[in-house]
Amino acid sequence: MQTGGGHSMLLNTKAMEWAGVDAAYAKKWGYDLVHVDKDGEPDGYICEGPVFEIAPKLPTTKDDIKEYLLAWQDMALSSGFTAVGDAGANVLHKDVPQAYQELEEEGKLKLRTYAYIYVTDNIADPKAEIAHIAAERAGKSGEYFHIIGAKAFLDGVTEAHTGWQNQDYLDQPGYHGNERFNDHDKMVQLLVEADKEGMSVHVHSEGGGATHYMLGCIEDAEKITGNLDQRNVLAHLHFVTDEDVRRMAATGSVPAVPPLWTCKAPGLYEQEVAYMGQKLADEAYPIKSFYDAGANVVFHSDYPVSPMLDIKLSIYTAEKRDYPKAAFGGATSPRNLKESVTRLQSLRAMTVNVALQFHQEHRLGSIEFGKIANMTVFDCDFLHDDIEKVAQANLIATIVDGEEVYKV
Repeated sequence: MQTGGGHSMLLNTKAMEWAGVDAAYAKKWGYDLVHVDKDGEPDGYICEGPVFEIAPKLPTTKDDIKEYLLAWQDMALSSGFTAVGDAGANVLHKDVPQAYQELEEEGKLKLRTYAYIYVTDNIADPKAEIAHIAAERAGKSGEYFHIIGAKAFLDGVTEAHTGWQNQDYLDQPGYHGNERFNDHDKMVQLLVEADKEGMSVHVHSEGGGATHYMLGCIEDAEKITGNLDQRNVLAHLHFVTDEDVRRMAATGSVPAVPPLWTCKAPGLYEQEVAYMGQKLADEAYPIKSFYDAGANVVFHSDYPVSPMLDIKLSIYTAEKRDYPKAAFGGATSPRNLKESVTRLQSLRAMTVNVALQFHQEHRLGSIEFGKIANMTVFDCDFLHDDIEKVAQANLIATIVDGEEVYKV
């Protein structure tokens, strides 16, 4: 059973036996990732690397994967999305790229997916791995599924004590989180090799320590490549220093931030305060600061980890830093309102800015002559209507390649 964040897993004794999670396994990974009882035996709670090693072993057929992908496509199109990024297409199963390719060959794909291929932590040979991804791109990419780079996980999540922070966890002195991909030289090589192939690197960077580390790698890679427009992506960005906000823009890196996560959510917010302190918790998830620094900001929903896939709610939360009072019984409250952004900035973060991230700005992202006729129609003026009305907007139609693929 996986936790909601996807970075932890609970196994019963039968599952641990099946997966080979024993005392030796715990010692190999470390007791921060494979938790043990007083006798040194795994207690069934695992995090990060072990989860990403075990989850793909769960029994799933390629037909299952294709069924899931089509169900996901229906959900995305009915939510108003015409193109999405898959930040780790092969994380849960190695056959996902092949399933995408077969669905495209069968003429069943309508949603455009721009995918990054997962590389394991501190991959042994970054050059060989990028060559493999480039070969996958050549063999499996098409119009509706296209591989555009590599995906790495730098850290985990704060609530599991695995986010890589700039400082120690208050409740665990001497420990600042799990440094998953922390080999500087290998990350620089991964970036350089990806650049040679015209690809970018997308990283999971939740804690401030992970973001600081990654920007240093990007700076060193750019000294080698001379390319300030590789469009490497750092996703989540829970805690970010002012210095690193500026470095994000200076390196041409793309901050992928979640307005949907910005409010004070009961339980989670108190947990952040206990782990990171009041000041950091209250200054979480900058968005406006990235815009002000000149960065190419994009939004994300992190589906299916965060099941909310909602355009209007993203616009609402980006402005209000909270959910509508009708949602969650009004139990949430605003956080860090100085990081609110305008409606236009929100729309850009879900359209033209994303097209730039995908290196598809010449084809997607705006309604212009010569571009692909992808658009979404709502019964609300997102730029000018009252923000409470925006929260209640209804989707009328989703149009892909000039054809209605969903309508009410």
